[in-house]
Amino acid sequence: MADDTEKTEEPTSKKLSDARIDGNVPKSQDVAGVVVLFVAILSLIMMFTFIADRMLGLTRYYFSILNEPVTREGMMDLAFVTFKETLVMTVPFALIIAIAGVAGNVSQFGFNFTTKPLVPNFSKLNPIKGLANLFTLQKALESLKITFKSFTALGIGLIFFWYFIEELPTVALFTLQDQMGWLRDKAIILASVMLVIIFIYAIIDLFLTRKNYFDKLKMSKQEVKDEMKNMEGDPHIKAKIRQIQFQAARKRMMSSVPTADVVITNPTHYAVAIVYDETKHNAPVVVAKGVDNVAIQIKKIARENGVHIVQNPPLARSLYAEVEIDRAIPDMLFAAVAEVLAYVYKMGKKRKEHS
Repeated sequence: MADDTEKTEEPTSKKLSDARIDGNVPKSQDVAGVVVLFVAILSLIMMFTFIADRMLGLTRYYFSILNEPVTREGMMDLAFVTFKETLVMTVPFALIIAIAGVAGNVSQFGFNFTTKPLVPNFSKLNPIKGLANLFTLQKALESLKITFKSFTALGIGLIFFWYFIEELPTVALFTLQDQMGWLRDKAIILASVMLVIIFIYAIIDLFLTRKNYFDKLKMSKQEVKDEMKNMEGDPHIKAKIRQIQFQAARKRMMSSVPTADVVITNPTHYAVAIVYDETKHNAPVVVAKGVDNVAIQIKKIARENGVHIVQNPPLARSLYAEVEIDRAIPDMLFAAVAEVLAYVYKMGKKRKEHS
């Protein structure tokens, strides 16, 4: 039998919500890397012609000023043109990559805006604790994982790169435009190979990251009990629950007033709505009751729906005190209520005869 202090229970929704507020979310860097690399390859393919044209234009500019004398104005012009062309070629690409990086993270855990991680935590400045965190089993495993992934990707990349280098003597005979096309094709191939490798690692890392995340947030049976107790004992939550229940009950009660046969009033402070259906009940039933503002609302709905309103202060007070909603009236009040109903039925019959 598991101990109550052993963390065997899945984290509750409140525990997960608190973790998100703290900025603690399941995030795999490999998944974000796959998204960024995929978008980078796609962007490179779409923008390659544009970038190549700008680079060719910049190269022609360099050749055009080779024979010109070196002057301060010329150097300023060279720096300005180079800076401008570099920005034109790199800024759109960099923006797309930045957006892809954000999307790669948001796709894993949704949008989570919190400023709590920005609050200074001076306990993290403890050098002894910091050194202890450097030499943990988890850190060692992370280092091994990163090393293995890096060497695997680097090794496979070098194999492809070696084959590409063997083609350089032939590529050197190409025109500059053809060389750019060759470079584009080889870059796409190399990036695609890296994408496949990182994608495989990303799937594994995503599974391990989420498993480790939920394992760390697991709770003991006692923690679950304490959380539920705290939530139920919170006066604000209890007040909110009572308010919701009260509003629902009042709404349901008010919807029954139009079906009543009569509303018996005080006439100002009390109002009790009664219905009598011989096929369903053996005695009249109270379907709504209230005092002050609620009583005013009951009488207002009754008038709007043509329900009879009878003033009988002693009976109204007795019904309000003795009978709950949706309950039949007690025997001691049956005669008084029957007299009121007889009067109502008589008035209703006369109204029909005159109409």
